Amino acid sequence: MAPATAHASVVLVGARAALIRGPSSSGKSRLALDLIDTARTGRLRFARLVADDRVHLEPINGRLLARPAEALAGLIEVRGIGILRLDHEPCAVVGLIVDLAADNADRLPPPAARRAEIDGIELPRLAVARNAPALPNVLAFLTSSQDDRI
Repeated sequence: MAPATAHASVVLVGARAALIRGPSSSGKSRLALDLIDTARTGRLRFARLVADDRVHLEPINGRLLARPAEALAGLIEVRGIGILRLDHEPCAVVGLIVDLAADNADRLPPPAARRAEIDGIELPRLAVARNAPALPNVLAFLTSSQDDRI
């Protein structure tokens, strides 16, 4: 069976990847670039693009793997500039789902809202409200010491 394709961005942050989902123009590519830039400044140890716009997702041995669509590997859209080529990873294990412009982005989400399932694999989930800056929330999530972080 062929891997499912999702309209999303994926950034490898450390050993696991963040799968960034959301409606068109919600800031998926912007957040991906912000994470990569944050690693360049040293606030994150490592961040590299896996995919932008179209992502192949495949469950294998209890993990969700993300790969770029072949024609888009290493490419990312920057609003107002166009398409840029970046170093990228050919494959990564997803460890976090970030949902941008989420209708259920509560201040204190219940435990069920902090998890999401894709292809039978349950993962930590961070819901970011529409028009809220995503990077501070994602950085707080990534750098906290809780057990379910990536």
